[in-house]
Amino acid sequence: MHGRRSAAWSNWWATFVIALALGHLSPMTVVLLVTVLTVAMAILFDFTNGFHDAANSTSTVIATKSLRPKQAVTLSAIFNFLPAFIVGTAVANTIAKTVKLDELPAVAAGAVPFGIRVTLAALVGAVFWNYFTWHLGLPSSSSHALIGGLVGAAISAGGLSVVSWASVSKTVVAIFASPLVALSVAFTAMWVIRLLQRRTGIDEDSEFFRWAQVASSAWVSWGHGANDAQKTMGIITATLYSGGYLAATSASTIAPPIWVVLLAQAAIAIGTVWGGWKIIETMGLKITRITRASGFAANIGAIAAIDGATHLAIPISTTQAVSASIVGSGVGARRKVSWGVMRNMVIAWCLTLPAGGLVGFVIFKLMILPGALAFIVPGAAILALLVWAGRLMLKSETAAELEAKVEASDLLHARSYGFQVQQVSDSDAGS
Repeated sequence: MHGRRSAAWSNWWATFVIALALGHLSPMTVVLLVTVLTVAMAILFDFTNGFHDAANSTSTVIATKSLRPKQAVTLSAIFNFLPAFIVGTAVANTIAKTVKLDELPAVAAGAVPFGIRVTLAALVGAVFWNYFTWHLGLPSSSSHALIGGLVGAAISAGGLSVVSWASVSKTVVAIFASPLVALSVAFTAMWVIRLLQRRTGIDEDSEFFRWAQVASSAWVSWGHGANDAQKTMGIITATLYSGGYLAATSASTIAPPIWVVLLAQAAIAIGTVWGGWKIIETMGLKITRITRASGFAANIGAIAAIDGATHLAIPISTTQAVSASIVGSGVGARRKVSWGVMRNMVIAWCLTLPAGGLVGFVIFKLMILPGALAFIVPGAAILALLVWAGRLMLKSETAAELEAKVEASDLLHARSYGFQVQQVSDSDAGS
């Protein structure tokens, strides 16, 4: 208890000292420092996106032991980074235009522009939600947390009129469309695979399906890197434009510089390597029993939804797409699906946009408090968030612990299957 109080007082004291120091800096230096802080927070968000959504491409190959956990996240990280050299930035442009930066209220000369405050507030909301849901093992959407934060902070800054509802509507449509597409394609793929198995006799967990699953997992990682990293590119680009560090005729024409592209792709790849083992456990072991054949079908469904959205410049939730595809392949294989787990996930999906929006709204209000309070109060909130997040990461599940759970789950399924076979044999003997 004493340690917690000491940490809290340290946070407040550090923030107070920073606020006093800012009072002795030139306005341009203050704007620069807040811009740097916002970019750093964007990179942290991208890092959390990497480990939070690592399950998107790795959960199926880990669950079937096609790859070991560390091998799976390393492969995923490589393919998360590679789109930086090939894929465009259309999704980043959509994110950057979520808020009408040119229509935000003007500030006094030398003050931190509202555009920077909006993006920083949005990022605080998104980072908080990512850590909160990761701690609970709930696969939620980093994308929706960020967009919700942007909308909430923008409304807090300038009302409903400064939000580009045309951009937001794309995301809302994708909330319903992408899981349906992924589920339908995965179900169909599983049906086709069953036909193939009947004609060829290929085993459910054969080496053919192992490498088909690994290859398709790499493709899902490519799609994740192509779609999700662009959201960080968009938020950094909007921040630089708001601070006057990126020239453009208007906010609607800004494009991310190459260093922003590379930085965003690197951050999401590093986060993927770190591994969000708790969410991987939920998606790989708790939704339905995944085999190499059904894992391959699930990946096909996810690829269809993610790549289609990226082509249309729509920032979707890759988590929703992959989760729905796992359900689709499970139903297609006529296996039991844990609808209780899915219910909790759907609740998290529904809460993500409003939760990110609420935090973004409140944090922005704190940023416009009078005098030094505009630095002290939000600064304390950000420091508290970072300390809390750091503690969660220090106590997080490890790859070895996940691997042990995969072995235990495999043994449980084997015993269950053996019991069912024994029942059938006894029945045959009795007849």
